[in-house]
Amino acid sequence: MNNQDQFKYTTGVIGFPLAFVIILWLIFWFEVRFGFSFNDLGVYPRTLSGLKGVVFSPFVHGSMEHLYHNSIPLFVLSMALFYFYREISWKVIGYGILLSGLLTWFIARPSYHIGASGLIYVLMSFILFKGIFAKHFRLIALSLLVVFLYGSMIWYVFPIKEKVSWEGHLSGLIIGFVFALFFRKSIAKPKKYAWEQPNYNEDDDPFLKHFDENGNFIETLPEESEIVEEHKPRLKITYHIRRSSKD
Repeated sequence: MNNQDQFKYTTGVIGFPLAFVIILWLIFWFEVRFGFSFNDLGVYPRTLSGLKGVVFSPFVHGSMEHLYHNSIPLFVLSMALFYFYREISWKVIGYGILLSGLLTWFIARPSYHIGASGLIYVLMSFILFKGIFAKHFRLIALSLLVVFLYGSMIWYVFPIKEKVSWEGHLSGLIIGFVFALFFRKSIAKPKKYAWEQPNYNEDDDPFLKHFDENGNFIETLPEESEIVEEHKPRLKITYHIRRSSKD
């Protein structure tokens, strides 16, 4: 797949992330409007009933502030995912939810872990490390942008704030890094120039032939001038002599 096909805008680039965020807000509105609480659908570590949170926890939030702080990075990062990694975007999201949730279920402290932050850390980690590993200038630029916008998120993989699932953040970071190593296909490859090819011979390079052994530039090569002289059209002049009628 060439880079032009890889980096192609479609309505899904904005449509899918926007729909995902709207669903999260509708679920939260339903809880508030009808007095429900879906917190028990979160991940509860090392219990059989807590496994349901592996699937449902990203859709449940404890407060409007919690949901608001997750909505913006989720929208931005998933939009970047659908544009730059379109071929594997759904795999990263689907497997990211399941595997980060399972890892949280294994390592987290006994409590309900809810929110889309685990998926956000999967996306942040994957986009960051994949751009570095791919060595493509656009993907590297995207990685630097992620560092600039969300680099401070790295602190929240440590237990520095109460009532924050740092275990879910850490799980997402780890899974995103693993995905960056695992997903190698359908990724834009950096353009390789002639001198980067394994069979490159500088003696056959048409550009380097324009330099002599002292590094001086030669505008016209000898063989080129011979070709020009060989194919140079000859000018033929024909004289027509007419006698005057008075003669």
